[in-house]
Amino acid sequence: MAVETMTIEIVEAAVATAAGFKAIGAGLAVGLTGMGTGLAQFGIGSAAVGATAENKEMFGLALLFTVIPETIVIFGLVVALLLLF
Repeated sequence: MAVETMTIEIVEAAVATAAGFKAIGAGLAVGLTGMGTGLAQFGIGSAAVGATAENKEMFGLALLFTVIPETIVIFGLVVALLLLF
């Protein structure tokens, strides 16, 4: 009976560890894509503001270029949700 109890405890510990690693992976997926997007928007946003200041007709294109990196965070969120569920 003691062997069965130890086996059950080991399996429960393994399941808990796997759930923890899934949570860490999901957090990394969202966190790292968020940081990457922030770095990308840093350069794109400043260039977009400068282009818009010189030519008001560039606003739509500048807004489009600013929004494009945000799709990377959406992909990271999708990966995180796939990992968790």
